[in-house]
Amino acid sequence: MILQRTLKKAISATGVGLHSGERVKLTLNPAAPDTGIVFRRTDLPEPVSVKVHPSLVNDTRLSSTLVSETGVRIGTIEHLMSAFAGLGIDNLLIDVTAAEMPIMDGSAAPFIFLLQSAGIVDQAQPKRFIRVKRVVEVVEGDKWVRLAPHDGFSVELSIEFNHPAFNRAPQTVHIDFANRSYIDEISRARTFGFMHEVEYMRSHGLGRGGNLNNAIVIDDEYVLNPEGLRFPDEFVRHKILDAIGDLYIVGHPLIAAFSGHKSGHALNNKLLRVLLDTPEAWEFVSFSDEHDVPSSFHRLPDVV
Repeated sequence: MILQRTLKKAISATGVGLHSGERVKLTLNPAAPDTGIVFRRTDLPEPVSVKVHPSLVNDTRLSSTLVSETGVRIGTIEHLMSAFAGLGIDNLLIDVTAAEMPIMDGSAAPFIFLLQSAGIVDQAQPKRFIRVKRVVEVVEGDKWVRLAPHDGFSVELSIEFNHPAFNRAPQTVHIDFANRSYIDEISRARTFGFMHEVEYMRSHGLGRGGNLNNAIVIDDEYVLNPEGLRFPDEFVRHKILDAIGDLYIVGHPLIAAFSGHKSGHALNNKLLRVLLDTPEAWEFVSFSDEHDVPSSFHRLPDVV
């Protein structure tokens, strides 16, 4: 049987919010089977818990932010959620001391390290997957995203930037996780932004914690980071990292092929809402026999 997963023990990290610039402590705690991913704001007079769900993503300006019914915000969760998806984590209680997750180095790799350092354990309940049974898509102008039936999990994304730094490498990447590794090929890809956007972002209360240590910064022609890029096509790989995190807000791994062009947090979230609003397009499945599990999920790192 393919089982749910949580952490062996609690583990903490401290960092800075990319958009708020606030210092934040993050603590990842084990949680019981069927808990799901729950964030808890411990900096408030009365701690408030918010369970991830697509309907609560109500701010998608440059990130995915949960906003509870009472207005409590849990911001920039997509990189952390991407790490959970990459390691097959089902149940966690995440304590945070601010309204935004720490950006770390701008990728999911520090969160992968944190999770693996705590240890990952199986739980005595079957893992529940969402299997996509028919195509659902969202189209907005020249941007689109789609989920289609697939015996596994794959992602194909393309971006479109008419800029020298982007034109030096392919702007389309296709990864089928049946034979490719999330940790090796996606988790280290960093978020990116343009110098000319910085002033606008900061005037709107965004990007206050951003610097060359936690983002790729691009001027009119070049990448400004002294170390350069981690992959020639790091930009589109980061968009895949984001998409995996955005999709995992549905709370379960998807058995599907995800594809898109010029996708972003808002479009990814709309796709999840359309999926959930189309009951005939999906179903919950569990597997009692490991041999029945699509090979994409055989590559999840082993538990300790």
